[in-house]
Amino acid sequence: MDELLDEVENEWHIVRHSGETPEIAYNSAIYYLTRAKDGPHLFLNEQQVGLLKEAAVERYLEIILRDLLHENCDTSIYRGIERSIVNYRRFCSYSARQQLPVRTVCRVRGETARAFVLFLDTECKRLQTSNALSVINCSYMDLQSFAAELGVQLSTGHQILEKHCPLQ
Repeated sequence: MDELLDEVENEWHIVRHSGETPEIAYNSAIYYLTRAKDGPHLFLNEQQVGLLKEAAVERYLEIILRDLLHENCDTSIYRGIERSIVNYRRFCSYSARQQLPVRTVCRVRGETARAFVLFLDTECKRLQTSNALSVINCSYMDLQSFAAELGVQLSTGHQILEKHCPLQ
């Protein structure tokens, strides 16, 4: 029995730390654990599947927030706000396919919304106090669309970003 729990736990770690594609890691884990020729051929209960789903959710949240933390802008892990938008939309598709609980989806949306607004506020302040180029790598229309998806409104102070965003 402990050996079976170890198999699920190992796959949990793989999904949780899975780079840019948590859903693929999740599906791979389910396949390996239940059907793969070289897998353990387990029957996963609802709790075990739930743990793997939650590992994917946490990884999605991590990669979404990574690119909404302004302090990451000058690091090698930063991919830009455009990547955060892509990852958030991937999460939304994953959550719909997996029928994740509403509270889970709302938690991710809420944390993403808070980080997004803080990122924009920080970027506006930075642009107002320096001649630096913006780190935003998407159009202002993309920012507006993302704000709408997250249920937040861009403030009048955020309008400064429009002239600093790339045209796409």
